[in-house]
Amino acid sequence: MILVEKEAENFLEKHDFDVIKRKLIKKEEELGLVEIKFPWAMKASGKNINHKLKIGAVLLNIKTINQAKEAFKQLKKIDGCEEILIQPMQTGFEFILGLKKTEEFGMALMFGLGGSKVESEKEVSFRIIPLKEQDAKEMLREVKILDKLSKEANTELIIKNILKLSELAETHQDISELDINPLIANNSEAKVVDARIILD
Repeated sequence: MILVEKEAENFLEKHDFDVIKRKLIKKEEELGLVEIKFPWAMKASGKNINHKLKIGAVLLNIKTINQAKEAFKQLKKIDGCEEILIQPMQTGFEFILGLKKTEEFGMALMFGLGGSKVESEKEVSFRIIPLKEQDAKEMLREVKILDKLSKEANTELIIKNILKLSELAETHQDISELDINPLIANNSEAKVVDARIILD
């Protein structure tokens, strides 16, 4: 079973992850009912839509209702688009957090640079669960951004999310894969902005 957008984010929210405010709509007329302040991020949503940035399924910094209407029309043209996801723009540093079940080692946890950087820079670190706090700190060091992080994002919040994901994997052994990309962190918060989960 694949959980995307609303389902995946609701699942994570139930397990104490801080998920960004969001609204899913199907019709253009619903734009006027969205109770989220501009600027928005708008995304095409559907079970078969992956790698949103690559296919132009993410439009950022939408500042007016007219821009939102144009963005809606553009996103609805994308193959597999079932709904449009609207979120407030979130500032901070983008990370990826993930889980993947392996035959050889069991569940592996990944942490690294997120958003568009995850494929271009390949700054990622892996551990087998369960993780301790020292493991999470070492993962931050391995992606070689600790100095920059301390100025732009709260490292304790990032470590907390890594450990929370490790705990989730232990309690939900039906998880086959999980991707949080991005987790956006700044000095005051770390928000899940997009997620996808595959259950056995």
